[in-house]
Amino acid sequence: MKMVKAIIKPERFEFVKKALEEKGFNGMTISDVRGRGEQKGVTLEYRGGQYVVDSLPKIQLEIVVRDNDVDMLITTIMDSARTGKIGDGKIFILPVEKSIRIRTGETES
Repeated sequence: MKMVKAIIKPERFEFVKKALEEKGFNGMTISDVRGRGEQKGVTLEYRGGQYVVDSLPKIQLEIVVRDNDVDMLITTIMDSARTGKIGDGKIFILPVEKSIRIRTGETES
């Protein structure tokens, strides 16, 4: 099993969620996070002055899937989250040794 962590723009979340549901990926953990990448934030103007916002709001999705579903999951996220502009996000894939359902004690490796 693998855990896929995707960090995306908040305005793309509904598109990504809908695309994932259409492919059968219903379970996910969703977190509001802040971060910065290579763009190092943005410069904004307010009342004639400029200031730098160096950590931007993002959405982090965490989804655990079987190894053979990882490629389809990644493609779905990329296709639905991509705008073609800096800050579209990043995807990380991590190994998962085991999952345990708290209610039943059922395990999956």
